[in-house]
Amino acid sequence: MNFTKMNGAGNDFVVVDNLDGSLSLSSEQIERLCDRHRGVGADGLLAVEPALSGADFRMRYFNADGGEADMCGNGARCFARFAARLLPGNPDALSFETPAGLIRAKLSGGLVTINMSEPRDLREPADLDVAGLGLCRVRFLNTGVPHAVVFVGNVNALDIAKAGDSLRWNPAFAPQGANANFAQALSPGNLVLRTFERGVEGETLACGTGVCAAALLHHLATGAPSPISVRVRGGETLEVGFDASAAGAPQNVMLKGPADFVFDGVIEV
Repeated sequence: MNFTKMNGAGNDFVVVDNLDGSLSLSSEQIERLCDRHRGVGADGLLAVEPALSGADFRMRYFNADGGEADMCGNGARCFARFAARLLPGNPDALSFETPAGLIRAKLSGGLVTINMSEPRDLREPADLDVAGLGLCRVRFLNTGVPHAVVFVGNVNALDIAKAGDSLRWNPAFAPQGANANFAQALSPGNLVLRTFERGVEGETLACGTGVCAAALLHHLATGAPSPISVRVRGGETLEVGFDASAAGAPQNVMLKGPADFVFDGVIEV
């Protein structure tokens, strides 16, 4: 199987062209491909498939455990750069379908800006017990996939393996759980974020949907205006723009950040 290894702000992916429908990977095969010791090594797998409803392409995303997910923000940026190479003239704009909605992407060198699916399921903050942190004010928003966010004083001092696993499986988010995010506000509109991702079951260097959730919840809690900058564990800073003119969760959310090619390869599956 031919593949390309890519990363978006350190969130890394195996990307494959399945426009001809010849690939039918099982969850076990995807898990092996993403294994960092016996496979390519990645946080997930992206497959480019034919569009079903008039877009340029269809994006399918699978977590490292082989389970399919509705959306991945960093993955969507990588998908856009990869898919653009499959179109005549290598265009600087394209669209693709995801289970979370239609995504439009604009490319400028190594930077990609995508519109995110409209946020939903905004909940009132709740006080939940988080291992290692005690009782915490937890905020929740679905930005394509569900995210729980806790704002802390020092994200670098956090035992994210303990706190992340505890929050990810909190009964408040049963049965499937939620991605667990811990954010520190350096100043209004300027965050640092660490994310414990479900499906990976560990900390990743970046999570695009988590970046959006943290930024939007920061806006709702503090009134910080668009755009909001979020530095992720991989060291890069992503930018979240949005329209906050309506009541409730902000709309027209845009995520801007890097999407980089790492290498091309061939592997037996």
